[in-house]
Amino acid sequence: MPGHLLLPSEPIQLPLLPLRDVVVFPHMVSQLFVGRERSINALDAAMVRDKEIFLAAQKNAKTNEPTEDDLYRVGTVGAVTELLRLPDGTVKVLVEGKRRARLHKIVSSEPCLMAEVEEVVETSDVRVEIEALMRQVQASFETYVKLNKKVQPEILVSVQTIDDPGKLSDTIVSNLPTLKLPDRQTLVETEEPAKR
Repeated sequence: MPGHLLLPSEPIQLPLLPLRDVVVFPHMVSQLFVGRERSINALDAAMVRDKEIFLAAQKNAKTNEPTEDDLYRVGTVGAVTELLRLPDGTVKVLVEGKRRARLHKIVSSEPCLMAEVEEVVETSDVRVEIEALMRQVQASFETYVKLNKKVQPEILVSVQTIDDPGKLSDTIVSNLPTLKLPDRQTLVETEEPAKR
């Protein structure tokens, strides 16, 4: 059926920001502190382009100069929404996750990492079973928020109004403070919203 045919997107080149101990999801705004020179250069490169940057988690947070093999292959294309240079030389940045993408290869490493990435196209068919699953997940998250004081109550209000399964799962995952990095990475790599 032609309606279900998903064509792969064309690969694009973006500055790459390796992340230590954090996974940024689509629909999520994250505050990051960036200190490595190549990472700051990546932010500068994004600012002179269209503010888009590829955010990929490092397999080991202690790696100071990550290469392609040190990074997870699936990450998020994000938009830099705010950038502030601090007196100590680090940069405080706000990034908003936009869409999942897969790292094809790193095409250059100076003055910053530049990556060739391809957007991961999600299926977004909302069926009766998925709608029921979404209601169940929203109810479970409501219980979790009531029991866990680390999650802001206003998050619950926004979660209750989400009607897209992909956005719902990403929003909930990004607001679970106890979820470990490997589990977050597995969820960012899971393309099908119903499975997430």
